Amino acid sequence: MEYEKIVLVTRKTRLDGLVERFNTRGQAKFYIEHSGGDFSVYEREHEVYYAALRTLRANLAPIAKVQEIERSFLPNFMFSETDLVVTIGIDGLVVNTAKYLNGQPLIAVNPDPAHIDGILLPFNVETAALAASRVRQGRFQERKITMAEARLQDGQRLLAFNDLFIGARTHISARYRIRVGEREERHSSSGIIVSTGVGSTGWLSSLFNMANGMLNGFSPEGKPLPALRLAWDAEQLIFVVREPFISKTSGAVITCGQLSADSPLLIESEMPEGGVIFSDGVEADFLAFNAGAVAWIGVAEKKTRLVI
Repeated sequence: MEYEKIVLVTRKTRLDGLVERFNTRGQAKFYIEHSGGDFSVYEREHEVYYAALRTLRANLAPIAKVQEIERSFLPNFMFSETDLVVTIGIDGLVVNTAKYLNGQPLIAVNPDPAHIDGILLPFNVETAALAASRVRQGRFQERKITMAEARLQDGQRLLAFNDLFIGARTHISARYRIRVGEREERHSSSGIIVSTGVGSTGWLSSLFNMANGMLNGFSPEGKPLPALRLAWDAEQLIFVVREPFISKTSGAVITCGQLSADSPLLIESEMPEGGVIFSDGVEADFLAFNAGAVAWIGVAEKKTRLVI
């Protein structure tokens, strides 16, 4: 594959967000300092990010044409199969970008290694250009990452890098019928979390923390649940039902398990309104999941190709 163009995905800093909210940097500074905060933290983060971005632009320019896009435009951006994608930002930017790709290699750059752990960010602004050159030459290594997919009967679909949420938009109970294999049950719950391997250290881990906290509080002699960890390329997903309620019309037998390509999750919504499916914590980008909708939840055919 000959990669003709580099698409550089950027993100706004927290200072950018504050200026958008308060119109000027001066007003943003007044608000933060009046609230007892340290505005210099936001300024340092902002300056480090844009200095890194300038360096990265300069380093990538001799390699190929560079097109820059800010994260908020990703849902409407059409990636070409000959695009090489580079992100510069926190791990979340990789998450946001990956589900809009279709097999393009992704080079993830850490703009501030001194302050960002960057589990998904193997490159800095200096090494990213070498990685881009190697990708264009076909001499690179990659790590394929399994994603989750939600697909409705009308063809709508949504990918998740870390996790999917299926439930009600608000805090009211989500009502649905769940089926795994031959087992089926009606639920009234706070929704369902479906986690990928790379996402198993995120939202899923907090569910284990909650379960173990309750076990320790109410049954100190009980054996703690070991947190599940899947490999990033595992062809499996983990699902957990949050706060299932047992009543005359709802049960709590099917509350967790592992999914594979041969064992997906089928969910039929029984919510008259407000039902949603969203991925990776981005509530604004969702599938409506109201009464009559049926969702297939399973392992996506697409993989994220993270350059390493």
